[in-house]
Amino acid sequence: MQENERSRYEKVEEEEAVLRNLFPSPPSHYTKYTTHDLHLLELLRERAGGADLSTVKQFKLLSYQTDVPEWPLAQLEKPRVDWIVGTGIIRRALMGSALADKRGTTSLAELGGHQLYLADPSVDRRPALRSILRSMLQQTEWINVLVQNVMAAANDLPPV
Repeated sequence: MQENERSRYEKVEEEEAVLRNLFPSPPSHYTKYTTHDLHLLELLRERAGGADLSTVKQFKLLSYQTDVPEWPLAQLEKPRVDWIVGTGIIRRALMGSALADKRGTTSLAELGGHQLYLADPSVDRRPALRSILRSMLQQTEWINVLVQNVMAAANDLPPV
């Protein structure tokens, strides 16, 4: 009987945690980014020289260190930006397999429209984006008033 009550209590706790945290907790592999593991990654880079970290034996190179994790330290490497940007191909992962997508995001200017903000990435886009947001909110208010007026007019019509 106590186990049943305990499992019910745990379920209530989980539900309350979901209600308290609107966003899901980060993936579990983020716990691997500790200062100790990052220090071990730096040592592994030094010991490996220019070799690919995914092919080296980390236990052999770091045998004098304590608490070397069983998972490969190469997982802590930052993603290669040149792989993502340099090819012009957007790489995505789906169910563990890599997909390549040659379609890029086209701007409004490329489609013949009016560009809403400057294309230069060094310019601060926040003022332009705030202006766009304000106009979208204003349009939403106008649509809300329009819908209310249409509904009021429809309620005043006699049945057919």
